[in-house]
Amino acid sequence: MRRILLFACLAGWLLTGCGSKKRASRANPALTGQKSVSAPSGDLPEDTGDFVFFEIGSPEEYIRTFAEIAQREMRTYRIPASITLAQGLLESGFGMGELTRKTNNHFGIKCHTGWEGDYATHDDDARGECFRKYNHPMYSFRDHSIFLSSRSRYGSLFTLDPDDYRGWARGLKAAGYATDRRYPQKLIGLIERYNLQRYDAEVLGTMVRRKAPVTVSEGIYNTHRVQAGDTLYAISRRYGMSVDELMKINRLSSSALAIGQLLKVRADSNNK
Repeated sequence: MRRILLFACLAGWLLTGCGSKKRASRANPALTGQKSVSAPSGDLPEDTGDFVFFEIGSPEEYIRTFAEIAQREMRTYRIPASITLAQGLLESGFGMGELTRKTNNHFGIKCHTGWEGDYATHDDDARGECFRKYNHPMYSFRDHSIFLSSRSRYGSLFTLDPDDYRGWARGLKAAGYATDRRYPQKLIGLIERYNLQRYDAEVLGTMVRRKAPVTVSEGIYNTHRVQAGDTLYAISRRYGMSVDELMKINRLSSSALAIGQLLKVRADSNNK
């Protein structure tokens, strides 16, 4: 019943402020701190002054819940829906992280100079940092779009092809969005694990772009996604490689593997 009510709420959010109100917020978190880009207000839910929080049970449910909103933002602001969803999944702990629970902040955006909306403090890179707070998740998605499109340091991202999620992932890290050196790999991993690029293709009216095999000095390689129970030895046998070769081309310093990790493997193997 909860899931039915959630999707009914999303279907009607253009006309109403939606239900599932948890607690009152101190102030209207309208996007008043942004100056360079004006946001259309007619496609956002009414801000009633109450804090609306969506209970999300899994990454898949997060994607189902917010995919349409990410596509709407892509049409208006040209940010790939795949990137918006991947950042939301990562930064918010698929909508259930501590910061998101108390602020509806799905993208870890700090207050910064000029922010005039509501806020809350949270320990991140330092103790008690100021993070933006929103009465409704949709305001977080819109603020994310405005945040990226109104700052010059992200300007080069908008020269990329609109379905170049890998370029966007690397560009966000280069522009300073996150301090985690593996931020691009994490975003790309989420996009490819959950096939989020399909939402970009739907907006663009194109087929999902398939990435070509990776060319390196040792030859041409395909990729293998690590599954539960995989070992380097088993993978090397499957693709007709030695463990040493597999470790060398993937620059691995140990045999430890993570589920979902992508490895380069021989392209001329008969395995599928």
